Amino acid sequence: MTTELPRVVHVDDAPPNRKRGGDLRAMLTPTAVGATSGFMGVAIVGPGERIGEHYHPYSEEFVFVVEGDLEVDLDGVPQKLRPDQGLMIPIGMRHRFRNVGTGDARMVFHLGPLAPRPELGHVDTEEQGATEAGPPEPAGAAS
Repeated sequence: MTTELPRVVHVDDAPPNRKRGGDLRAMLTPTAVGATSGFMGVAIVGPGERIGEHYHPYSEEFVFVVEGDLEVDLDGVPQKLRPDQGLMIPIGMRHRFRNVGTGDARMVFHLGPLAPRPELGHVDTEEQGATEAGPPEPAGAAS
């Protein structure tokens, strides 16, 4: 049995990741806290912003909306997400989040189980930097 207390991580301790849209903060990860079954973080999505379409080949994704008005496309089908609502996205399902409100949206996410290697955990299905102004360009062939 360990006598060491688990590490508390503040959102500001997690570096921002904006390469797929929004401000994603992976907080409770294998690297940060020694997690072995998954990881958790917060997504902050500004008005009009989105998190580009992707899927997870090894993990389910659990999301909980803390504030704001989001829409999620699940395999191309839009669904509204409001504060105090949760959603489980199955392994392999394409999804994209859009802030359709006037203020920031905040969503907690958890993915598990972990992929065998971090670079295998996330597959983009549209070009980075795609905008709402037009349809996304298809991404290169994903392996």
